[in-house]
Amino acid sequence: MSKVLMKGNEAIGEAAIRAGSLNYFAYPITPQSEVAEYLSRRMPEVGGVFLQGESEVAVSYMIFGAAACGERVFTTSSSPGISLMSEGISYITAAECPAVFVNIMRGGPGLGGILPSQADYFQATKGGGHGDYRLLVMAPASVQEAVEMVMQAFVLAEKYLNPVMILGDGLIGQMMEPVEFPEHLKVEPSNKDGWATSGMDTRKSSHRNLVKTLYLDPGELNAHNLKLKAKYERMQREEIRYETYNLNGDYEILIVSYGTMSRVCRTAIDNLKESGLEVGMIRPQHLFPFPGQAINDAAAKKGCRAVLSVEMSMGQMVEDVERSVIGKCPVHWYGKCGGEVPTPEEVMGEIRKIIE
Repeated sequence: MSKVLMKGNEAIGEAAIRAGSLNYFAYPITPQSEVAEYLSRRMPEVGGVFLQGESEVAVSYMIFGAAACGERVFTTSSSPGISLMSEGISYITAAECPAVFVNIMRGGPGLGGILPSQADYFQATKGGGHGDYRLLVMAPASVQEAVEMVMQAFVLAEKYLNPVMILGDGLIGQMMEPVEFPEHLKVEPSNKDGWATSGMDTRKSSHRNLVKTLYLDPGELNAHNLKLKAKYERMQREEIRYETYNLNGDYEILIVSYGTMSRVCRTAIDNLKESGLEVGMIRPQHLFPFPGQAINDAAAKKGCRAVLSVEMSMGQMVEDVERSVIGKCPVHWYGKCGGEVPTPEEVMGEIRKIIE
């Protein structure tokens, strides 16, 4: 399969089409607006639907409706836009409908700035809306990985009947890299007749499918939340994904980093290795479920003196890192927010400070 040079945002849109999602509803916001620009042209070419909603709130409920009908549907937005969609995401999760949300993060809080950030970690992994719900959260570190995760996300959303969020910083959306679209990642939907409101005649069924989120009886609502909780626990058993770097030998410091920030950390690790200092890294590819046991095992290895969480935020993932390490060794945080990306030299300096 030949590769093509594409901007991240455009590759994300094309990946969704290749995955069989021909429904895209969105509202423009930097730094992901090129997805909508690309799909406004591309969707009519493939018989798909592109619709710009009047707001992100409206978009979230358009997605709810399409997902409830059994259609593969997705949207892209950035930070404040995802905040506005959070109510709808809670409804979609409660109704157990599959959908894919892509957040190309910008700096915040508030309007903040349009440069890359990773400050939506809490929002994505802890539930940005109301109620007890979780999203399966994927974090690509390259445009190619973003393509693959988009294609995989629809399958995972349908497997769990739950929204999946892809969390990429602004660099993922704006950089250009060679990509290919693996055919094997396109999987046809299955078993949607059991839950989708696609019409009894269409399904040739005498059974009505009801999609709802309202449970006025407390016992019934509690039972529904227990059902959802069991689903999230299944994700934690089956969907942990991470990548390791330089963990085969001895190392003094363990870095935990994700997304494009992890690429900066790889350069820092390589540079430190040349000077005789060994540093390892775990890169979570799924942020929920989080690879806590892998981090715990790596932190417990003989010779590991400390763990460093490196993020483009004011220290959000570090809380999950601390919970994973459970006192095996000290946990430190280093990061910047607002659009500044820590350099390899700055990461190296922080590691040297910890060693000293």
